[in-house]
Amino acid sequence: MIRSVTHPSARTLVMAAMPVIFFALLTAVTARITIPLPFTVVPITLQTLAVLLSGLVLGSRAGALSQTLYLAAIATGLPITASGIGGVAAFVTPTAGYLLSFVASAFVAGYLLEQLQGKNLQPLLIHMIAGLCGVLVIYMGGVAWLTILTGNFQISLQQGVIPFIGVDLGKAIAAALVASGGRLLFLPAAAP
Repeated sequence: MIRSVTHPSARTLVMAAMPVIFFALLTAVTARITIPLPFTVVPITLQTLAVLLSGLVLGSRAGALSQTLYLAAIATGLPITASGIGGVAAFVTPTAGYLLSFVASAFVAGYLLEQLQGKNLQPLLIHMIAGLCGVLVIYMGGVAWLTILTGNFQISLQQGVIPFIGVDLGKAIAAALVASGGRLLFLPAAAP
């Protein structure tokens, strides 16, 4: 007996890949929007916003995949980090811990959103909780790496987290406010 196996069409695969590619590109573009701070090697960038949106809009798996694609592009040598460095060198800079945490951050934000949807909570509150947890993941990765480099956890917190709390709170709020619209745009069948 011959069984028919249904394979997705090329068009279906391309349509599924487009949002992932879009958020990888968005992360690359937002990396170049930086504000250097004189007291730390960590700049303010809009990357956190793109990472959070990738998880909140695409969900845990596709959001994480978009950030994996972004990191893979860097690994191939594309100079698309905030500092304009590409290749392996990008993963040994003082900000490498933040970069490497992007995959986990997008996954966590998307996963929490998926788990909390349908609960008796306001959608904006769910998006905020998920986004803030995504920011915490980025902070953990960044501080862990800075602590390895400096040997001092307190200095790592002072230079890698504390100056960014207000700005990143704003990014989490912005991501929460636009994520539902993004889901309608990119995933019309999955939008709440």
